[in-house]
Amino acid sequence: MNLDANRRREPPSEGCGPSPARPDNFVELIVIPTGNPCEVTDSELLRLAISGDEGAFTALYRLRHPPVYRFALQMTGSVVVAEDVTQEVFIALLESGRRFDPARGALASFLYGIARNLVLRRIEKERETEAVFDFASDDDVLGDLERRETIGQVRRAVLSLPAPYREAVVLCDLQDLSYEDAAAALDCPVGTLRSRLNRGRAMLAKKLKCVAPVECGL
Repeated sequence: MNLDANRRREPPSEGCGPSPARPDNFVELIVIPTGNPCEVTDSELLRLAISGDEGAFTALYRLRHPPVYRFALQMTGSVVVAEDVTQEVFIALLESGRRFDPARGALASFLYGIARNLVLRRIEKERETEAVFDFASDDDVLGDLERRETIGQVRRAVLSLPAPYREAVVLCDLQDLSYEDAAAALDCPVGTLRSRLNRGRAMLAKKLKCVAPVECGL
């Protein structure tokens, strides 16, 4: 299966906006190699992909690689690293996808979990990576901060956050995940996620010299 071919056909884009939110049981009409139209969930696409169905893998990659790429980009500030991590995530998905349990969360959370582990390894090795990336967020908190400060200051501030707080802010404020899905991706309780998010937002507010820390909306 040629993942690089998929990347050449649909390279990630810094300007890629957030995809419309889909419920975990979202189904889409696709045509699998048999030529018969079928309604397939993420879980079914993964099952088919693991069994060697290249059409299912391509459909799954097209649906899920943009948010994985944006997460890696916003966590590392490096386009090159984000592209590498995205490819590694889907290679790992084929190798360990059988560990995915729909009862524990959405496939998107499972993918974020893989990406997070890869990103943390990169952060350890590349702490001096230059911060050049693009935010894609409709969240009011980050929108307010950006209106008060330059975009460059916000980018540097997010990248300067310790990893536990940065990943909470990226997932909840930039990727617009629910508390539950973000907690599943980080493999931590929802309460811990919300605590990190509160702390991360407060640290951002302080770094950007806001009048008061930004509180987590409950």
